[in-house]
Amino acid sequence: MPKRRQLRSFDLKKIEGLEGLIGVDEVGRGALAGPVVAGAVLVNRGFLESRWAVVKGGRVNDSKLLAAAEREALWEEFETLAAHGHIHAHFGTATVEEIEEHNILGATKLAMRRALEGIFVPLVSCRVIVDGLPLRSFPYPHTAIVQGDTRSLCIAMASIIAKVARDRMMAELDSTHPGYGFAQHKGYGTDEHREALLRLGRCAIHREAFLRKVLANREDPAQMDFLPDDDG
Repeated sequence: MPKRRQLRSFDLKKIEGLEGLIGVDEVGRGALAGPVVAGAVLVNRGFLESRWAVVKGGRVNDSKLLAAAEREALWEEFETLAAHGHIHAHFGTATVEEIEEHNILGATKLAMRRALEGIFVPLVSCRVIVDGLPLRSFPYPHTAIVQGDTRSLCIAMASIIAKVARDRMMAELDSTHPGYGFAQHKGYGTDEHREALLRLGRCAIHREAFLRKVLANREDPAQMDFLPDDDG
């Protein structure tokens, strides 16, 4: 059985004895600019056993492994599923100012909390599963799943929602902060972005703490130690 088919099987095991399963994932944590965005998707057993999940669920994967057109097409299908009550989905955002105030981990938890608050149904017996490591001081009990976006269907769906939402935000920010290429690299540390930083300096949506090494070495870009590229 292809690995992508196993995402649905994983969730069917995790939802045993419960009414719902909520997958949570984030994108933008490693970027030099822009917000961090989290997605959350609530599914039930009926959805996991539905024709859509059986027939089309195999198209869902970690958002970083899908082409932009695939993510956009799935976003539209998720909207239809949500409109018919088959899933509940939401995304939450933490701003650059909140990243500076709370650090990137604190801001990521803030975005995840907002995503959950947008869909959480307190009367439903749910398990929250989060991509990555356990979150300390997080208001919702949760199970952490390392590489969850490649193992769980609802986490992978959440990663797509977060990715599409953030990509659209960065495309809009490109028009208000031209010259950096935000619509192309989405704020990550690509060569194009680094060169624009050295040429133009930072703008209002850059994360100051993330740029210290970049701007401290303006005269010798070849020696700069950047954050690794991350398309998440």
